[in-house]
Amino acid sequence: MRVVSLVPSLTEAIAVSAPGVLVGATDWCSHPPDLDVTRVGGTKNPKLDTVLALAPDLVVANEEENREPDLTALREAGVEVLVTEVRDVPQAFRELARVLDACGAPSRPRRLDEAERAWAQLPPPERRSTAVVPVWRRPWMVLGRDTFAGDVLSRLGVDNAYAAHTERYPRVTVDELRVAARDLVVLPDEPYRFTADDGPEAFPGLPCALVSGRHLTWYGPSLAEAPRVLAAALRAAHR
Repeated sequence: MRVVSLVPSLTEAIAVSAPGVLVGATDWCSHPPDLDVTRVGGTKNPKLDTVLALAPDLVVANEEENREPDLTALREAGVEVLVTEVRDVPQAFRELARVLDACGAPSRPRRLDEAERAWAQLPPPERRSTAVVPVWRRPWMVLGRDTFAGDVLSRLGVDNAYAAHTERYPRVTVDELRVAARDLVVLPDEPYRFTADDGPEAFPGLPCALVSGRHLTWYGPSLAEAPRVLAAALRAAHR
């Protein structure tokens, strides 16, 4: 089995659950840290000739992270493409199981069961807060409707102020964000790398939670520890 992954979180899941099947991954596939496969470009601009030269039996993609024209071109070249859709936590587990089965994983990984238990056993939030969740600046973009990260935060007691927006990743002025961020601003370190020195200064007087983008937006092995890691970052913002 030869697999190329165009989705960083799925790259990690495949690498640790079906060792040896991955032959290619994107430049953004940073986990596992010792991953040694051919790099095929970005998620939005993969080098299709490099992908095809690897003669994959399967290319794993995602409807949000990858562009349909690229996936169509791969199919037209005779490559099987598995496209995932992940909009909430339960769907992430279903899609992970589907991907690992398609990649020939010998059995259901124990870490997948551990991750499901971690999310199923979450205690009710002590309080709920309303937050804005920027994912980019210059221009400012935030989580909107129907996103995996939004569902993750909701389960941890954080309601997305833009959850009812017509767009999934709307562009919003920083002045509008300051008004909408009633209780909190959540700043992940990817896709834009917000840091203590780049992001919080735009929201004076508002608590800002600097969170791991991998734990907020990836649906792979990090799901097992995500509730604990994210909850700690959210609590820290209110101290």
